[in-house]
Amino acid sequence: MKQISTDIVVYAPKEIVWQVLTDFESYSGWNPFIRSFHGKPEKGKRFKVVIQQPGSKPMTFSPVCLELLENRELRWLGSLGFKGLFDGEHIFELFDEEYGKTRFVQRENFSGILVPLLWRQLNVQARKGFEMMNEALKEQAENVYRNIPA
Repeated sequence: MKQISTDIVVYAPKEIVWQVLTDFESYSGWNPFIRSFHGKPEKGKRFKVVIQQPGSKPMTFSPVCLELLENRELRWLGSLGFKGLFDGEHIFELFDEEYGKTRFVQRENFSGILVPLLWRQLNVQARKGFEMMNEALKEQAENVYRNIPA
């Protein structure tokens, strides 16, 4: 198994970060990595995402939601082809930081027989996609937080 893990500190409480992260209908307007999100994740249910790594064509997946803990974690498992060929457990986590900030962690555990063949490209392209999404999420959440009436 291989893992990519990225994180970023957002200057907003995790409730705001969660609000932006789970406003799936808005992804096409701000998310450079997950271009669209169809359906609502519920534990054990499938939904559809369109992911576009930098420099690549969009790919559509129908992962199953493994976990949905409000203001804490969203986790899903997607497969390319059939299970065991190329599987990705994608995880978003939110952690409280000092002074009302949030640490947003985006990571993915890759497994399957194709992972060794694709790892070099994944470790560059997927990591870049994660980092781009993290930056965009930070910007969105901080804008929402700044615009909350006092």
